[in-house]
Amino acid sequence: MSLASPLPSAGMSQRDWLSALVVIVVWGLNFVVMKWGLATLSPLLLCALRFVAASLPFVWFVRRPQALPWWLLAAYGLVQGVGQFGLLFTGMKLGMPAGMASVVLQVQAFITMLLAAAFMGEKPQRWQWWGLVCAIAGLALIGAAHGDSPAEMTLAGFLITVGAAAMWASSNLLTRKAAQYGAYTPVGFIVWTSLFPIVPLLALSVGVDGVDAVAQQLQGIGWRELGVIAYLALLSTLLGYGLWTQLLQRYAASTVAPLSLLVPVIGLLSALLLLGERPTMWQWLGTLGVLVGMVVNQFGGRWLRR
Repeated sequence: MSLASPLPSAGMSQRDWLSALVVIVVWGLNFVVMKWGLATLSPLLLCALRFVAASLPFVWFVRRPQALPWWLLAAYGLVQGVGQFGLLFTGMKLGMPAGMASVVLQVQAFITMLLAAAFMGEKPQRWQWWGLVCAIAGLALIGAAHGDSPAEMTLAGFLITVGAAAMWASSNLLTRKAAQYGAYTPVGFIVWTSLFPIVPLLALSVGVDGVDAVAQQLQGIGWRELGVIAYLALLSTLLGYGLWTQLLQRYAASTVAPLSLLVPVIGLLSALLLLGERPTMWQWLGTLGVLVGMVVNQFGGRWLRR
């Protein structure tokens, strides 16, 4: 699917199209950048440094969202920071390829649907169940194509990445809960929620890697590592989520959400070109299943009405 295709976002201005394109590219390349960082830093330490850079330099200048209670900021920060990204970084360290991670993580849309049905009383439509079946079949194909070494996609890396998708879905429900309290600025929300994962992630890093290993990694940080941390914190977190939230505030979710389908496409292509990743035939078929499921979930209702 290309940007020239007749998506329902045709009414977006040129400036907002550019914003959407920036987010798609930044988030698509995000997985390759993670792999570069994980080459020299442990996953939990890299994750902690990401949130240090996304919060501490800005918290003195960005106002806390006054409409939101502290417990909600803390819950979102812990679920997204420790849960989603802690698991994602760990899964990629344990053998989840960057390109496949960008695909598998998208099943968060279906887990969000199931959680919303269970806890918020929302009833999924029949085409959404069809999309879920396609996505599960795709996931099964991807998971079945695992190997035994980090050079391949390991089963542990795959399962932990699915767990990261579940944590993302949980944070989506917290975001919807936050919307019930009133309007808030997205940058302020991101900066202040990014404070809460720092201490737990550092503590987990010390517990898993040891004090000496963490100290050695911190002492060995060079320009490459600083560039990775800056990309993850400033571009992927603050710029990406900030622009995306602005788009959701200006346009209907049905207009903006389909653009996220392009993120795994960029993720796969960038991993192929920059990391030399070569998915197996089963992984390509599984990727097709997940993407078809996402398309059905997004556009199935419109197709049925026509």
